[in-house]
Amino acid sequence: MSAFLRVLRSPGATRDVVASATTQYPDASKPGSERAVTDVPGYTVKAKSGLLDRGLDYVVHASGSAPVFIFIQSLLLAWAFLGIPFHKTTIWPVVISDAQAIFSYIFDSFLMRQQLNGYNENLTVVAEVRSRSRSTKRMLEIVTNQLDGNVQQIARAMESQPLIEVQLPKESFFTKCITWSANALGSILFVVFYWACIFVWLGLGPLNGWSNQWQLDINSATSALMVFIFSFLAILRERHTDYLRSCLDAIYRVDGLLEIKLRQMTGDEIPNDETIIPSLKINVIQRAITYYADVVGTLVGIALLVIVLIVWACIGPALHFNANWWLLIGTYAGLIGLNDGFILRNMQALHRRHEDPVFRAIETEDDELFKSLGLPSSTEVPVQTTTMSYKVSERMNRICGHEVTVLLGVILLVALLVGASIMHWSETGQLICNIPPSIIESFFMVILITGHNASDKLRRIDMQNLFERRRMLLAFVGATEDWLKGNSKFGQTTEVLADERVYVCV
Repeated sequence: MSAFLRVLRSPGATRDVVASATTQYPDASKPGSERAVTDVPGYTVKAKSGLLDRGLDYVVHASGSAPVFIFIQSLLLAWAFLGIPFHKTTIWPVVISDAQAIFSYIFDSFLMRQQLNGYNENLTVVAEVRSRSRSTKRMLEIVTNQLDGNVQQIARAMESQPLIEVQLPKESFFTKCITWSANALGSILFVVFYWACIFVWLGLGPLNGWSNQWQLDINSATSALMVFIFSFLAILRERHTDYLRSCLDAIYRVDGLLEIKLRQMTGDEIPNDETIIPSLKINVIQRAITYYADVVGTLVGIALLVIVLIVWACIGPALHFNANWWLLIGTYAGLIGLNDGFILRNMQALHRRHEDPVFRAIETEDDELFKSLGLPSSTEVPVQTTTMSYKVSERMNRICGHEVTVLLGVILLVALLVGASIMHWSETGQLICNIPPSIIESFFMVILITGHNASDKLRRIDMQNLFERRRMLLAFVGATEDWLKGNSKFGQTTEVLADERVYVCV
């Protein structure tokens, strides 16, 4: 019984992230001065142990691929052109409404899994970088002790020491187009434009007698918008994740070469220690939200999704596949999608609240190391936080990502169900359960793009600064190596003791 309860409690549980960087030892056949960056192992994503997990990750990755994105947009365009001859029929708006509901229901799980995978991967990267940083710091202390107080002289000498000729990779043209589109869709101007369109639609209500057709018009528009945004978010995240991984590959190679050179200079053979990133402390409400998010984004959520679709298909003959049968899945998926929109934004904000401080901790540790070596500030690229657009976006992101906002979403969900029940689930009642969720979920999808843009910009700055700091340290080690050779001290080793695992508190 206790084991069963542990399984029930496991989704959404916050856990410490424990990782260590792969120790890079010198190759006796290749002196440190002859090692190239390409000879050093780069960054590799840790594969999951379970076959089903790996298979689901493959499907999620494929959902954000260019062919899938183009295929979805082709279907969307085909539906739009079919509206020319069929726009006055009932089936045309129902098709996009139900297709969008099912599509969004599926992509909610994919986007949630993307979010959870990215979060765990980022924390693992931080743990590995800090694991190697501690070894680097330990060996640099050994090296500087051999400089007889000439650290400042070395720091000045390294100004003429060329930095290693390797740069972070450039984005492909297609990825740049995706990034530009994301900046436009996630801007404050687009948010204002979106709500302006909604208010114009509301203003046209009296002229149309608040008719069902008037409601179907906005339902079709928001449904088409959501299909586009869901598919766009999937490819946006995958493209940016692939790009940041290529940046990490360059960083890991430079960092690994730095470790190899220092180990050759010091004779240090102590493996890199494990680093522990403590789990984020959350309240009871947030724990319930993370529980739901974990269920949606894991195999359990995918299994529930499949069961719902099978049940819906099975009751089709009993309802003679009539309009109510079609509206049933649209209403159910629409209401679930509304809740998932709130959850997705909340999890995005929660994960960033944990990621930002641990990335800042790397910068703080590097600043202290650079100061001890007499090197200039390690931050090369500043974070722009003073613009009005940035401040408004951040405020909007915080409000939309708060757990109270999720609770308000649940209350709205209940209110819509009560309203539709009072109307005996008539066509108007079902439209009430479709249209407000569609409008609100579309807005939250736009906010997800806004939040992603803000997080992605910070991560890119983190990668750029980390890369430049490692290049500077490599130049410092090169200048130190030259000085030690000139003073016949190169090759002296110092005995060092292994450290225990270190908890990283932020």
